[in-house]
Amino acid sequence: MYAVGHLALGYLTGKASAKLQAVKANVPTILVLSILPDADILLQPFIPGIHRGPTHSIIVLSLIFLPIFLIHRKKAVPYFVAIVSHPLIGDFLVGRTKLLWPLQTSFGIGIPITSSTNVVLEWSLFLLSIILMLKTTDMHTFLEPHLSNLLLCIPAFTVLLPTIASFPLGVPVWLEPPHLIYMLIFVVAIILALPKLFKNASLQKLFVHGMKFEPQRRLRLLHSSTGQPHAYRVHDRPSWNEAHAVQQFTLRHA
Repeated sequence: MYAVGHLALGYLTGKASAKLQAVKANVPTILVLSILPDADILLQPFIPGIHRGPTHSIIVLSLIFLPIFLIHRKKAVPYFVAIVSHPLIGDFLVGRTKLLWPLQTSFGIGIPITSSTNVVLEWSLFLLSIILMLKTTDMHTFLEPHLSNLLLCIPAFTVLLPTIASFPLGVPVWLEPPHLIYMLIFVVAIILALPKLFKNASLQKLFVHGMKFEPQRRLRLLHSSTGQPHAYRVHDRPSWNEAHAVQQFTLRHA
């Protein structure tokens, strides 16, 4: 499958499993995991034949998620479902993949990736994902300044590179619209999240500065009961009240 099919499939299966488990899942994380197995494409020039190998293995993915399941239990289910949907459904339908690597046997129906059957399949998954995003609050979440939306940089590149640069392979002209629509949604979400990132960085810097206890010779103006300045005192570090005020300001504006 192309990126659009994997993203839509991961989103749909991740949301369905989250509903069945009665847990809330982070959509940007689900989208990242849905295309993460194809990271092996970056290693293909150095390790020929690695694509659809270890990163597509249900055995490997299950072992990686085992400690996550032990810690988070059912909350991890949507994320595991999203990542295994890539090889177990997407690549099983389109092409063949080594689902049980390190065993070298490949499994799959073998639908050609450029065939009209796959184009219709990926368009159908894409439309279903958009409908679900609009029906739920997920599309609205993309338009809010959540820092987690910065994770969408990864899927944004996965739909950008095949469409614009034909890397790792070109996208059929009939699948370019859904790729571009996904990319537009992701880019808007990223842009809206950037101001919050810079704001949080500034507030964090202010907080750290307010909590610094290294010697800093500073003069502090003291006021009498009438409010008139009458003396100066040397401070080597911020008082507890100053540090507490900075902390409260940071929490209110985070």
